[in-house]
Amino acid sequence: MDQAFWSLWGDGQAEISTYDLTYPRYGAPRSGVAVAIFVTEPFSFEARVKADPGKHATSDVFPVMKLNLVQDFPTGIYDYNEQTSSFLALASLPQQPGGHLTKVSFSSQEWCGHSWAQWLRRPDGLHYTGHSYFDGEADRATIVPAPAAGITEEQLWFWARGMAEPRLEPGGEVTLPFRRSLQQERHSHREAACVKARFTREAKPVRVTVPAGTFGAETWRVEEQDGTSFTFTVEAAAPHRILEWRSSDGERGVLVKSDRLKYWEMNKPGGEAALARLGLRQRPPRTP
Repeated sequence: MDQAFWSLWGDGQAEISTYDLTYPRYGAPRSGVAVAIFVTEPFSFEARVKADPGKHATSDVFPVMKLNLVQDFPTGIYDYNEQTSSFLALASLPQQPGGHLTKVSFSSQEWCGHSWAQWLRRPDGLHYTGHSYFDGEADRATIVPAPAAGITEEQLWFWARGMAEPRLEPGGEVTLPFRRSLQQERHSHREAACVKARFTREAKPVRVTVPAGTFGAETWRVEEQDGTSFTFTVEAAAPHRILEWRSSDGERGVLVKSDRLKYWEMNKPGGEAALARLGLRQRPPRTP
């Protein structure tokens, strides 16, 4: 990444954006809230976690862009609380290509139980581990073949912001192998297949209005061979925030507010006052 990228993303803060969320579940669209947290970190290839200073060899550490995508939505009497953590390599190692995800983890909590899965990119494929409360899906570990140029659905969030492969100029397109997300696997109870998909970046900018305001924007789209599609409407100017995303499955997120914060320093009493900057409200207690 260039100096302009690091002058913003190297400032020690996280970009936090909130979205009005629509998520299809049990045959109906559910209204909820999504929070997308983008932040850069030093990362250990061996441990696949944020590298604490001085604990790892220099050759083992590389920069990543982390996205924690939190999605909360109700389904009748109970809520779904889900989070996907994705780690994009911002530099290359011999074992890890830059511009691709090095790790993805997903967890889902709801009244029926909880599920968790992750994969780690290694030279021989995606090393997958999963655990679920469903019979027949309780514990699983395998290596998923991953074509070198292929990407997974989680990478789209970085791709549409110009951070990840495949790099496209306005009006450009390319066809590559594509794999659906860990979240989609969990909800469909089916292992995702690697299929061909067409990636496009529209040539002409558009003007869009969302709760966060009116912006010049670009449209990035992915279309699978079976007709499934994903569309990202992205701020044309830096930092290229995602203004809206939608899929043909019925999922949609629309930007409400965005700010840059050291949120990890706001966990003391009184820190909740900053929620207003993000268009959120403090959750009220059940009892006084």
